[in-house]
Amino acid sequence: MAKEEVKVPSVGESVTEVTLGTLIAPSGAFVKEDASLCELESDKASVEVPAPVSGVITYTKKEGDTLAVGETFAIIDTEGKGEEVKQVKEPVQKKEPKKEETPVSFKGGIREFLDEHISNVQQEVEIKTPKVVEEVKSETPQDSYRKKMPKIRSVIAKKLVQVKNETAMLTTFNEVDMSAVMRIRGAKKDGFLKKHGVKLTFMPFFMKAATQALMEFDEVNAYIDGNEIVYNNNVHMGIAVSTKKGLVVPVIKKIDQMSMAQMSKAMTDLALKGRDGKLQISDMSGGTFTITNGGVFGSMLSTPILNPPQSAILGLHNIVERAVVVDGKVEVRPIMYLALSYDHRIIDGKDSVQFLVRIKELIEDPALFILGD
Repeated sequence: MAKEEVKVPSVGESVTEVTLGTLIAPSGAFVKEDASLCELESDKASVEVPAPVSGVITYTKKEGDTLAVGETFAIIDTEGKGEEVKQVKEPVQKKEPKKEETPVSFKGGIREFLDEHISNVQQEVEIKTPKVVEEVKSETPQDSYRKKMPKIRSVIAKKLVQVKNETAMLTTFNEVDMSAVMRIRGAKKDGFLKKHGVKLTFMPFFMKAATQALMEFDEVNAYIDGNEIVYNNNVHMGIAVSTKKGLVVPVIKKIDQMSMAQMSKAMTDLALKGRDGKLQISDMSGGTFTITNGGVFGSMLSTPILNPPQSAILGLHNIVERAVVVDGKVEVRPIMYLALSYDHRIIDGKDSVQFLVRIKELIEDPALFILGD
């Protein structure tokens, strides 16, 4: 019998261990070469492991086990034949037909009826009550259940607490009139989709505006490393993406050298990889600044948490029509609240406010930055 060991692959330079996640192909199943066997969860992302050869898979480890890089966790019998895995369906319970109720008779007068039937009801209650209580106890569902926290969720939890404890995090707010961006998007979106193959959303406008602002405010694009401040010559922008297993932040490298069309394509590609669990460690490393958009879920206002070691994060929110004063007149405009959380150890309050005001100016007058499309 020829056997092939399946070992934990290297998933990044700094990753030494992973957690065995969902088993896509269960033990005893026949798998073809390159078919997905299971998911391995690291502190950065989840990756699918392909079968090195065709055969019957047998796992030597179970879901939730912590594995070292290079460790064997499954064996494939290349000469074996797997059995078809059938889903067992629970039998459908038939409902018993309702019993017909005997019509109430009032012969003999109301008093005689009450005397007779109250006695019968008391006897029925004494007989049936214990059974009813027993049935209720047996049918009561459990209040809770336990499940091991995925590795990625565990690391996210630790990092969030670490940020709160190790940074002087503050948040400043502003509001932006989205009228100009909405007009441009409305006029350009069809041609943009036809030309570039991706939709023109609001996000690239903020990515472009934030990139220009970051080039003007060096501290916002920098981070603290021990007793030193590291200044970045380029902008590597992280875009927060919500997945089933948690929030991940893929990074668009050197976004300051991109047009809006290139930004849109890069963002779409990373979002799809995040949704499908295909992100690699290299996709989420090296970020210098992050944008998170809670508005897609309906958030009106929030205080986003820093993504270490970065020193700032921009939070976008939903767009709501509000009454605002424009040139002395009250007008209804589409308004979005912006939030910038920052590390006060490196960014002064004045700089954080001016940085956010700069983004507001660029969004309200997009002619101030080049669309490039």
